[in-house]
Amino acid sequence: MPKDAKVAFVHAKAQPTRVKPSNYPPPFAKRVEGRIKRPLGDLFGLTNFGVNLTTLKPGTESALLHRHSKQDEFVYILEGHPTLRTDEGEWALSPGDCAGFAANGAAHHLINRTDAPVTYLEIGDRMAGDEGSYPEDDLKAAMTPDGWAFTQKDGTPY
Repeated sequence: MPKDAKVAFVHAKAQPTRVKPSNYPPPFAKRVEGRIKRPLGDLFGLTNFGVNLTTLKPGTESALLHRHSKQDEFVYILEGHPTLRTDEGEWALSPGDCAGFAANGAAHHLINRTDAPVTYLEIGDRMAGDEGSYPEDDLKAAMTPDGWAFTQKDGTPY
């Protein structure tokens, strides 16, 4: 589809998956290896926020446990039964459940501990200058014009 084409609608599950499955450095990328993202917002030229249709294969995490400095995030479970894990506890989610994470709020991620895929919508803003912090891992992230840049917490590159 040409970049300047105006799209009215698409069938979400028929859209191509993100080319690069993860930006995490190699020590961490394996934990999200079974994550499949379909970037839907980009298809419509959305620039203020992103929308992904994401599937987690069994045993996969949505991300490392993290929080954003500026970005708000929202997830809506479509299929499957993931575990929502935050720095405040764990909750079993089901289709129709949703969760939101304000900037600088609870660290969070989803884990698929079942033997079936989990599919959900994830929506987040694209606020410039956002940073990600990872309370359990030696990792920090900064949003750059080229995407996420990761270093160790002391600033050492991976």
